[in-house]
Amino acid sequence: MYKTPPSDQYVLCVDEMGPVSAKTYPAPRLSLTGHRPRIEADYGRRGKLWVFGAFEPPTGLSLTYCASRRDSLHFTLFLEQVVACWADRPLFIILDNLSIHRSLDVLLWATAHPQVSFLFQPTYAPWLNLIEPWWKMLRSLALKGRSFDNYQQVQSAILNATDYWNSRKHPYAWRKAA
Repeated sequence: MYKTPPSDQYVLCVDEMGPVSAKTYPAPRLSLTGHRPRIEADYGRRGKLWVFGAFEPPTGLSLTYCASRRDSLHFTLFLEQVVACWADRPLFIILDNLSIHRSLDVLLWATAHPQVSFLFQPTYAPWLNLIEPWWKMLRSLALKGRSFDNYQQVQSAILNATDYWNSRKHPYAWRKAA
């Protein structure tokens, strides 16, 4: 399904990342003396946000949406953005088994959008959703080695990193044989 999606529909991997806090994210680099630089832990007490994301493995195109909560309302708002971004063909969305993905609001939203089909991955198998490696890339681009004073700076960094990725996107490359 990931390698050769049907030509008449999109296959998207969707998930959430977070909570992401406004704090210092150390980089794994050494100082001039050869030791890891010391930083004071700040624990992110300046606000937090959740990041909803969609990733299309055949093209590498991604979409992120930042929200203050991880709930059905924000998830359906994110799904509206997904449908607007990938509007010309039916969507096949791969999801995990989080309770908000199966909530009444989301099911009602799905019945109002017949061009969208959900595929729920097996429980305890996060590696089957290809957005997981992309989250690692996004964290590296947006957060690693940076300090944030508030959650608006974190949101800006995540959206800028998504734009940067999309300007240089490439298909997902499998590293091992399937």
